[in-house]
Amino acid sequence: MSAKLPVALAAAALLTALHLGAQQPAAQQPAAQPIQSMPYSPSLDVTNLDRSVDPCVDFYKFSCGGWQKNNPIPADQSGWSVYAKLGNENAQFLWGILETDAKAKDRTPVQQKVGDYFAACMNTTAIDALGDKPVQPELARIETLKTRPELIAAISHLHHDYAGNYFFGSGTDQDAVDSSVMIVEVEAGGLGLPDRDYYLKDDAKSVTLRQQYVAYVQQLLTMSGEPADRAKSDADVILRIETALAKASLTRVERRDPHNTYHMMTVGELGKIAPAFDWPNYFEIQGAPGVAKLNVSQPEFMKAVQAELTTEPVEALRAYLRFHFLNAAAPLLAHPFEQAYFDFYSKTLRGVPAMPPRWKTCTRAVDRNLGEALGQEFVKRTFSADTKAKTQQMTEQIETAMQHEIENLDWMSPETKQEALRKLHMIRNKIGYPDQWRDYTALDVKPDDYFGNARRAGRFEDAREWHKLGKPVDLNEWGMTPPTVNAYFNPQMNDINFPAGVLQPPLYDPKIDDAPNYGNTGATIGHELTHAFDDEGRQFDAKGNLRDWWTPADAKGFEDRINCVRDQYAQFIVVDDIHINSKLTSGEDVADLGGTLLAYIAWKKQTAGQQLANVEGFTPDQRFWVGMAQWACENERPENLRVSAVTNPHSPGSARINGVVSNLPEFQRAFSCKAGQPMVHAPTCKVW
Repeated sequence: MSAKLPVALAAAALLTALHLGAQQPAAQQPAAQPIQSMPYSPSLDVTNLDRSVDPCVDFYKFSCGGWQKNNPIPADQSGWSVYAKLGNENAQFLWGILETDAKAKDRTPVQQKVGDYFAACMNTTAIDALGDKPVQPELARIETLKTRPELIAAISHLHHDYAGNYFFGSGTDQDAVDSSVMIVEVEAGGLGLPDRDYYLKDDAKSVTLRQQYVAYVQQLLTMSGEPADRAKSDADVILRIETALAKASLTRVERRDPHNTYHMMTVGELGKIAPAFDWPNYFEIQGAPGVAKLNVSQPEFMKAVQAELTTEPVEALRAYLRFHFLNAAAPLLAHPFEQAYFDFYSKTLRGVPAMPPRWKTCTRAVDRNLGEALGQEFVKRTFSADTKAKTQQMTEQIETAMQHEIENLDWMSPETKQEALRKLHMIRNKIGYPDQWRDYTALDVKPDDYFGNARRAGRFEDAREWHKLGKPVDLNEWGMTPPTVNAYFNPQMNDINFPAGVLQPPLYDPKIDDAPNYGNTGATIGHELTHAFDDEGRQFDAKGNLRDWWTPADAKGFEDRINCVRDQYAQFIVVDDIHINSKLTSGEDVADLGGTLLAYIAWKKQTAGQQLANVEGFTPDQRFWVGMAQWACENERPENLRVSAVTNPHSPGSARINGVVSNLPEFQRAFSCKAGQPMVHAPTCKVW
């Protein structure tokens, strides 16, 4: 479908590793089974440590070396982490729910939809028997496109009817300068590789990867019935088209500045940039007739789309549409298509040796397309009122700490402080799950039609997004499902969001003392709060509007301090000789640094006057810092690290921990670190 990601995901600065989601135990372990209750594990596990490492030399290795040794990457994963393991436990729990809901006779409407979606996905015998029959009618229609006007008109219908990456994307979003209004946005798209840089770099690995991509495109086209020689030439022209689009795309660093992606214009003005389209007709087909103004996020990109649509041979454009339609559909089709898709996007790109078990694929599919229906089943079994109350209290304490920090900044003027405090006090805290659940009544889910269910779910979500035009912004909407092991801040909503899935042991454990809980979950809360004041978030005001509320001197003071962080993190190596792109990661790095300090301040206030004992050989302060570090324990495949170096705004886990603690005297005092040791960075970087 053409509609963009939900606004909260599109705009948010997300917390943690992007390979979360359901996971599988390592291959040598017994096969996974559904679980009916959430497992318990301690939040601070001393077996995760490597005591042979000096914490003042490498605190990440000290805190996580044991975990890394004891947690090899499972065969179906690009990486493995504490977050991923919790994601695995959540997924197995959801699997148990879905197995029950798929077979039960007396079901609620919610249980029917999630159960039937899961059952249809699990029926691989029926899916394999269909082969590529579900896509043949549309492939045949694409093949009939003989003229340029026919082909351009078909793009409008593909955007409405099917998932796929057809030249560009469109959808709804909050207006950046008036967050109370929902507007139409047209954005860049059209690529089959993860980022523009994959098309433009000329190093040996990039050249080889492009050759492998062309081979995959050829393979998929051949599987759909194209003769091998035609598939080869089509694959070459598809790469040519995508390369032209890549050259016109903004870099990820450029997109971090919201001003670079905000260009309001009339539909008529868009028509002058890309006159090949009948734009009023296009938006009417999408379900938004009468659109007058919209945001064109990358005008230069749309000029490139115009050039490609008017200069490429019709047969080249037809091949491009055929491939992108097939590429989006491949994971939903018979096993050979699913395997081909996996082999390139997971095995080749990210180094993953084996496909996930089917239960995991299907659990993810239900969570992706019926997330708030499945979320109802999850939270009523896992998320207590006590946990919600305690995390709400922790959040408020951390916000109080942020207020104190802002009030006492020596580099910010009273005028800017007043605006910063106004924004802080208007941040909305969303914890666990939505106040009102999404209504899926209009979505038809059948127990024997997996491809159809996926298509109908996509159209349902598209229609829901387009229906927002002209309506008040729903401030209660979430951009993540309740079982998700992650969190985010949305600058246009001005809210921080913590799904129930991330508030489970070992990340948050109400049964243990406050030190590791504040170090772990508290630092996560502080991280998301600090995103409101990172290099991107600081450009939005208390109402979520893109507005410059900084004096020039204060803006310079911020940039001077964030540049200290950028200079430090640029020295960290991701993999091989590839360094962190600190201009891409600086928002997350600043959020890690500021959020951890806020959590420490809140913890100290929470425990003031208490006589805290040493536990497991650690002082209370040391337990805070080890708890803070152990959320980030991870192992990553080198292939995945190479992808992350280009696409991921988060630094690797080791940098996220060592980069933070090396700037915090509070940590250095706890472990008696001395000047000149690696965990004492000079100069000290501090923004918030």
